[in-house]
Amino acid sequence: MIDIVDQINATHREIGNLPVAGGAGRSLLLRRVYDAPIEDVWDACTDPVRLSRWLGPIEGDFRIGGAFQLKDNAGGEILRCEQPSLLKVTWVLGEGMATEVEVRLTAAGDGRTAFELEHSSPAEIVDELVRTYGPGGTIGIGGGWDLTVLGLDLHLRGVDVDPATWEDTAEVKEFATRSCRAWGAVVQEAWGIADEDIAAAVAFGVQHFAPEAGES
Repeated sequence: MIDIVDQINATHREIGNLPVAGGAGRSLLLRRVYDAPIEDVWDACTDPVRLSRWLGPIEGDFRIGGAFQLKDNAGGEILRCEQPSLLKVTWVLGEGMATEVEVRLTAAGDGRTAFELEHSSPAEIVDELVRTYGPGGTIGIGGGWDLTVLGLDLHLRGVDVDPATWEDTAEVKEFATRSCRAWGAVVQEAWGIADEDIAAAVAFGVQHFAPEAGES
């Protein structure tokens, strides 16, 4: 079902500094082009029924200032909604720190859509976590967003995805493993992490998605 190498290569990954409401931020940016018109991509990212088919069941008050909650995932508040080009929300997982996610869409010609997702967290907290524990958590978060971007691509191409179970399949575990390695290279270049430290951080990220791969 998944051409793993093509899917990994389809996404550009970058470490950025997108601010959050409280000040400076550290961000993960994913960029790719979908073979679907902008209106379809926007609808897939904002319609609760469609979101449930590739991201997960979602409930909430879907207007600016309204709250939402993804089942067994993050919740937050809708900050901006500029159809069909920009959606910005707060993103809080459990009792975790408040972060922000911004989705930007641009018509790319020939019925395609350029898609950007940028997840930003308070810089001070990220810097302290990386100093104390290393960048493994950042790599794991990047891998999670890669799965999101992959799930959206499959949905737009009419492939059925079960958000509750698909991460347990062998091909998705392999995709996530390769994703963590790709994020490891990006993090190492951006933050100057030593080879042995980045290898340990990648293994930590992989452990969440494919424990057997992380152990090896």
